[in-house]
Amino acid sequence: MSHSHGHPHGDHTHHEVEPVEGSWLDPEDDRPSSVERRRFLAGLGIAAGAVGAVAAGTGTAAAHVPVNPWGGGDRWFAGDHHIHTQYSDDGQYTIAQQVAKAHEFGLDWVVITDHGGPAHQKFSIDQVTPDIERVRRSQRDVLVYQGLEWNIPGAEHATVFLPPGKHTVEILKAFELAYDGRVANNTEPLALVALRYLEAQVLSGRTEIALMFANHPSRRGVDSPHEIRGWRDAAPGVAVGMEGAPGHQAAGIPKSAGGPGRARGYYDTAAPLPESFPAYPPESYRTHGGFDWMTAKVGGLWDSLLAEGRPWWITANSDVHQVFADTFTPGKQDYATTGSKGAPIDSGVKQTGYGDFFPGQYGANIVGSRSKSYVDVMRGLQSGKVLTVHGRLIDGLELRVRSRDDLRGVTLGGRTFVRRGGDVEVTIEVDRAGGPNFSGAKPVLAKVDLISGPVTGPSADRDVFVAPETSVAKTFEVPRTGKIRFTHTFKNVERSFYLRLRGSDGNRLTSSGDPVVDEIANSDPWADLWFYANPVFVDVI
Repeated sequence: MSHSHGHPHGDHTHHEVEPVEGSWLDPEDDRPSSVERRRFLAGLGIAAGAVGAVAAGTGTAAAHVPVNPWGGGDRWFAGDHHIHTQYSDDGQYTIAQQVAKAHEFGLDWVVITDHGGPAHQKFSIDQVTPDIERVRRSQRDVLVYQGLEWNIPGAEHATVFLPPGKHTVEILKAFELAYDGRVANNTEPLALVALRYLEAQVLSGRTEIALMFANHPSRRGVDSPHEIRGWRDAAPGVAVGMEGAPGHQAAGIPKSAGGPGRARGYYDTAAPLPESFPAYPPESYRTHGGFDWMTAKVGGLWDSLLAEGRPWWITANSDVHQVFADTFTPGKQDYATTGSKGAPIDSGVKQTGYGDFFPGQYGANIVGSRSKSYVDVMRGLQSGKVLTVHGRLIDGLELRVRSRDDLRGVTLGGRTFVRRGGDVEVTIEVDRAGGPNFSGAKPVLAKVDLISGPVTGPSADRDVFVAPETSVAKTFEVPRTGKIRFTHTFKNVERSFYLRLRGSDGNRLTSSGDPVVDEIANSDPWADLWFYANPVFVDVI
């Protein structure tokens, strides 16, 4: 692998003159989705590390170093960390098919995450590995990571993945055997031991980086607030976030429109369950504008973590098993004894009961990275340089947060500072969708919400899931034409705080401007589009 760590953070020249082949910035890349989204990547550059010059500061300010400085020379790469194949008991596509579709829909990186379990551990992983290696050679435009969907002991599922390396397969095998909830025991404490194991592999140098994202966290209510906090605390460099928006988005298309007639994300399971966290409200078991309740609720669980000052990031993924209106059906091989469903079968008939989109077809998970290398993209995810977009609502977002003590400022996932009583300026620039999304329609952004709340420190109650002081600080109505640029100044700041952004096409809103609770069997995902951006923290010094 090639790395760009050696380049100074202010060196933009390398990246402007020599765009990585196959990225959306590559002028030779003529994929329609890449051409249309080129401006997305030309927007905000972000430095890969937490190192940057303090622009103006003396005394206490000199000890503060901004995290994710604005304008650091990074590029954007779209990807999906939740993809299933014939090596899942409920999947069907080959790895090559999934990667080809990801490329068709404009993705730069994917993670293969077949379900952990006895058959996967015994049989599948030895078949997945050579398939991935073959695809890496044949499809060089897409980074293909190897991972698995971990059955978190005592909780839901999570993506676990590593970059290619000498010990990658060995680590994944050992991890699944010892720590998967369907293979080993299924108790909460084992999840913390598992994450510390992954952290130990990084600390010992057996892998450069390992990441875990909790998948569809609200779907069954079994990811309790204290478990999420426990994962982050156990291995803060590994357990870094959750799916802010689940996959299976096509499931909400009504049967009257030829759809499955289920709930977006398949959030229509028989919840709450006996093992669900009892304090979660009924609306937590539904998506809200296609996003998980933990993310969509202002002052909800995500905000409660951010209010403690915890870096905890969100993503959006396909969770693709079977794609709506596709003609393929699962192979006939016995998964339990072979670890594979076998090659899928083309039935020639569109399957209207399937609830998924292909990777990149609906959701985009955009990551800022110094280079298109396996480790650098993972570093971008780890540091929160992530923007999530549904249905190509926007083509780009540039966020800059700064004060007189940090004139350069920071961007997504960043941390900056201001002297007590000073002002903090937020600048937002949005690139409109330059063309249609994959439904054929050109979406129109209607509004952008700037959400903020104070950072109050760790909560004594590790099961708290509210942040009552968090609110929408400002709603910007988007002009129908012209450049989209907004500014907002937090004046006379006395308390450390965080801020985050979301935007909507305005089609389905509550009276207070929030996303509506998605209706089971009647929620066309293309008719209700949102984006969410990861937060910035501002420390008062």
